[in-house]
Amino acid sequence: MKGLSKFRISCHGCQHFFITYDPNRPWGCRKFGFKGKNLPAQTVYEATGIQCAYYSPNPSMKALRAKPRKKRPGEVDITG
Repeated sequence: MKGLSKFRISCHGCQHFFITYDPNRPWGCRKFGFKGKNLPAQTVYEATGIQCAYYSPNPSMKALRAKPRKKRPGEVDITG
């Protein structure tokens, strides 16, 4: 487990990440095409020594963060 202190990317929120029904291999990556006991980005980092190059935010997560909330009728804007 040498060098895992530099490990930063989390697969949660990546469009290629999926959860399996296999208790021995609970997480997988569609881009790399494997399932494993560890998060795929951690497996990639341990095997190559570099961060996952295929991480891309889930489009639905990106849209939720970028979309401003609609004002309700009668709501007062206190931000200025």
